[in-house]
Amino acid sequence: MRTGVTVGALALAAAMLGPAVLHSTAHAHAIVAPTRTDGGSTGGTGAAGGAAATRTAPTTGPAAATGMLSATRSTVTAARTDVSTAGSGTGTARGGAGTTRSGAGTTRSGTAGSRGTDGEAGSATARGRGTGATGERIPTPTPVPTPTPQPDPLVQGTVVNTVAYGPHPRQRMDVWYQPDEIKRPAVFLIHGGWWSSGDKKYMTEISRSYAEQGYVVFNINYRLSGDASWPAQRTDTFDAVATARRHAALWSFDPNKYVIIGFSAGGHLATAAGTYKSGLRGLRGVVGISPVVSPLTAYTEGADTFDANKRRLRQAAIKLAGGCEPTGRCAKVWASMEVPWHASRGDAPMLVVHSEDEFVSPEHGEQLKEHLRRFGVPVTVATEPGIEHSAPLYRLPGVAERTQQWVAQKLLPSGS
Repeated sequence: MRTGVTVGALALAAAMLGPAVLHSTAHAHAIVAPTRTDGGSTGGTGAAGGAAATRTAPTTGPAAATGMLSATRSTVTAARTDVSTAGSGTGTARGGAGTTRSGAGTTRSGTAGSRGTDGEAGSATARGRGTGATGERIPTPTPVPTPTPQPDPLVQGTVVNTVAYGPHPRQRMDVWYQPDEIKRPAVFLIHGGWWSSGDKKYMTEISRSYAEQGYVVFNINYRLSGDASWPAQRTDTFDAVATARRHAALWSFDPNKYVIIGFSAGGHLATAAGTYKSGLRGLRGVVGISPVVSPLTAYTEGADTFDANKRRLRQAAIKLAGGCEPTGRCAKVWASMEVPWHASRGDAPMLVVHSEDEFVSPEHGEQLKEHLRRFGVPVTVATEPGIEHSAPLYRLPGVAERTQQWVAQKLLPSGS
């Protein structure tokens, strides 16, 4: 997937070009060959230990399959076959004077060859020659040149590390950054998945799109509802941000300029990080793509409906609350999950995007807007036709571009 790049973002990215694209595990760096395959890194350094890594000799070949640097390129080659037309009638005069031969023309056809030494399909041209009714030779066509692969759009010199911000295996984040002395604004990405599933690897292409624009990108995992109930997920979001800010110098990150973008259940965590009188230092804005900002609304809309996704979201919210419904002793837990109820003065400005008929209804965004507006916090709620949800919604024409423009206005110098 490729997303549009704003003029301001292009200006930022153009100032940050380097000689190579790097990829690292939690413990080592390795140079990546120009042709990329899916790969990744696992593990990481502890939160107390930071994310320092040592460099190793360059390597080539596929990286471990955890989703990092997932884009691939292929060289297009065409197999060509020249088939001569068989002719009939008088043949071409051959031999000594006065000697002629007649009969049907002959054809020869070759087979396209293949070349496997570099993984590309061969482009050997099949050859054919024939004599037609007029006795003329049919020429072999000139081979068409193989297209030249285009350069990778990812900002050259980008390094990708996987680091730990806590002891749990899910408390990991991928960091995309430029190893130099320039401080850059950052984008934090939070995946969706009903609070009970999903993984940061599904955010790889979106991570790439923001890295291409020159941002530092923190793509985080968090404890799922099967690992711990609410508010563990919100706590993990805070811990990831705190770790990034604490070690900002390692990643050329300006700790006072970042936004958080969350998808679906991740949108719930993103908007929760920007409210509750959190006052996260340096947070310039929050974007929710189909955010479930109101689990209570999901609970209500998931009752007495034929919509399987709404029923599933209702059950997911119950699981997030620790397995209990919003009554009695659990009422307090459910109240703490309601983002609109925790709107306050000084909260982060927000952009919320929904499809008009998706199972996480625009009502979620409208509730958030209404409550934040009481405190003078700007909120934009955008709706798109259709039923697309989360990442498929983000891929609709214009949605990613609008999001990127909004982010640029919050983070780039012209938007400060």
